Amino acid sequence: MDSSSSSSLYPPPAIPMKLHIENREKLLKHLRENLYSSSRPLHGFVLLQGGQEQTRYCTDHEDLFRQESYFAYLFGVREPGFYGAIDVATGKSILFAPRLPAEYAVWMGEIKSSSYFEETYLVSKAYFTDEITEVLNNQYEGSGKPLLFLLHGLNTDSQNFSKPAEFEGIEKFETDLKTLHPILTECRVLKSKLELAVIQYANDISSEAHVEVMRKIKPGMKEYQLESIFLHHTYFYGSCRHCSYTCICATGDNSSVLHYGHAAAPNDRTLQDGDMALLDMGAEFHFYGSDITCSFPVNGKFTSNQRLIYNAVLDAHDAVISSMKAGVNWVDMHKLAEKIILQMLKKGSLLVGDVDEMMAERLGSVFMPHGLGHLMGLDTHDPGGYLQGAERPKEPGLKSLRTSRDLLDGMVITVEPGCYFIDALLLPAMESPKTSKFFNREAITKFRGFGGVRIESDLYVTADGCLNMTKVPRKIEDVEAVMGGAPWPIKKSICDYENGGS
Repeated sequence: MDSSSSSSLYPPPAIPMKLHIENREKLLKHLRENLYSSSRPLHGFVLLQGGQEQTRYCTDHEDLFRQESYFAYLFGVREPGFYGAIDVATGKSILFAPRLPAEYAVWMGEIKSSSYFEETYLVSKAYFTDEITEVLNNQYEGSGKPLLFLLHGLNTDSQNFSKPAEFEGIEKFETDLKTLHPILTECRVLKSKLELAVIQYANDISSEAHVEVMRKIKPGMKEYQLESIFLHHTYFYGSCRHCSYTCICATGDNSSVLHYGHAAAPNDRTLQDGDMALLDMGAEFHFYGSDITCSFPVNGKFTSNQRLIYNAVLDAHDAVISSMKAGVNWVDMHKLAEKIILQMLKKGSLLVGDVDEMMAERLGSVFMPHGLGHLMGLDTHDPGGYLQGAERPKEPGLKSLRTSRDLLDGMVITVEPGCYFIDALLLPAMESPKTSKFFNREAITKFRGFGGVRIESDLYVTADGCLNMTKVPRKIEDVEAVMGGAPWPIKKSICDYENGGS
């Protein structure tokens, strides 16, 4: 990518629906294994209800629809109001589309036929939603009422439960609310080659957009203008109509607000010369997300204080990535990141004393109160971080971890260490009898109002290491060069989508 506004990633790749066929086959394999191991018959239907369009409060304004993620995983359907079924015995897949009124064609466009949905989404058959009861009863080959495996289970990030399918006539079926959720969630944890290819494109176009922001940022701009540059680039060149999450465009002291950018803090500050910017933004491509954070000075040149904090976080980021592979425990990786940041703060004379003692007193959580990273895929915080029965750590910092699992070959997980100067955490720690001795008060006072630094990349875990899917400048000399107009090479990381990537 040269210094002009263009993209090496346009046009975006076509998405093979084979991706969702493979996802259905994967679910069937694991569901059948579960049923067989518990001596249950291999029949019934997996039934999921897709998302519904929502209006804004009491108005008729319809918010832009985005498909429910479990449904997107299995069927890839972008339209609202669908149901999807998979016959456990035969493996056949069935979509049920809403029966639209004739006036839909006037206001909304062509009413698609059942054959259109069969051909577009590569399912065995398509019917209407008012035919669910009849079709599934006719398809069922077992005895008694047909069995439906419905999706119901806890999301350990939101503490919300997934909603099992509901439809008129469901009383004519037996229902199982326990079996499906843990199996389908674990399917989502390990990505296929085709899923990785889509996540890689989301990373590539988002990386390119971050570089575009680096090139255009300058003092006097508004934070929301940085958000706008990112959103324009990913949509204009990458067809990414959705973002993975609300953009965090934090500058100055705002960069110590971990989830800045919400309605009450809406990316509206004016950028000042000397500010650090912390930009956490990721585009979504065909339901699959990216999650990237870049931190850099607004004026394009790091001060000595900015270098100290940035390199502390970068060293932690790089050390974790160098240590990652299947079998490594994520809590250990979080502690590794904390320790390196504390060592660097001691080296920079902000802290004094024994780093192992600091770790024992959980001082790392004062500077990095969030978890090191999270599973990512169809959702920014993808499910599966805590298996059924697993307990969350309870110590400061560690309790914020979205997973405590051992890494597995095929996981995609973010690595996002940070170092922040948050008065609400720093001041109590400086007064605490357990931790006050570690602070060089004169030095640390100079960093109040500094904000924070976060560096976040998306990693694909392999048996013997990991692959960094994020392609942005990280070393200080590279960041400064790109901000000064130097080219930044981004090539299509995966071109052969039809054959599952390279």
